[in-house]
Amino acid sequence: NSEMRFENGESIPGPISERLSEAAKKHSVWILAGSYNEKVAGQERMFNTSLLFNPDGEQVAKYSKIHLFDAVINDQLAPLESRHNQPGTEPVMVDTPFCKLGMTICFDLRFPELFRLYALAGAKLVFVPSNFALLTGKDHWEVLLRARAIENGMFIVAPATIHGPGMGSYGRSMVIDPWGTVIACAPDREGVIVTTIDLDEVERVRKKLPCLTNRQPETYSQSL
Repeated sequence: NSEMRFENGESIPGPISERLSEAAKKHSVWILAGSYNEKVAGQERMFNTSLLFNPDGEQVAKYSKIHLFDAVINDQLAPLESRHNQPGTEPVMVDTPFCKLGMTICFDLRFPELFRLYALAGAKLVFVPSNFALLTGKDHWEVLLRARAIENGMFIVAPATIHGPGMGSYGRSMVIDPWGTVIACAPDREGVIVTTIDLDEVERVRKKLPCLTNRQPETYSQSL
């Protein structure tokens, strides 16, 4: 419930972010942290926030989920996220030594405009940490992830919760290449998936299918 969520929320910096920072530094790795509920002093509603840490343990990005999950699925009232969270207002792109990365969270996946914005700004990879429900996950999760990858010719990295509370969590963490091929997928249990990606594949696919350069934005701005 909302009270429990608020009790479990944390400020940033806080215990969760500090431990993840320490882990990134200890193991000299990049860590995408989240998402989790971020408390802000003086505000009744929290943010659903994801962090990115570099191998020095520095927090290099913080993204707050823009699209909140307020939905009714199969006549079942899903948790109304807006009851306890407020929406973020800014897309976040990070310029790393290997490529530009876009940040999204869960329900953002259903809004292709955000992914296209990142692609046009030069992102080659977008993160989608998620907690998809069983009902929607079985039909929509892989389809939408692959669509976002194909539309934009980019890698999609989507870590996902499994066996969560409430409506149940679908899981199936995935990494998808710019052609839309699932190159890594978690089984239906807790675990770790590992894969190697070739970022040059982004340019190769975008040359084959020039969807970004063949856009006609002046046409899309017309009223119907």
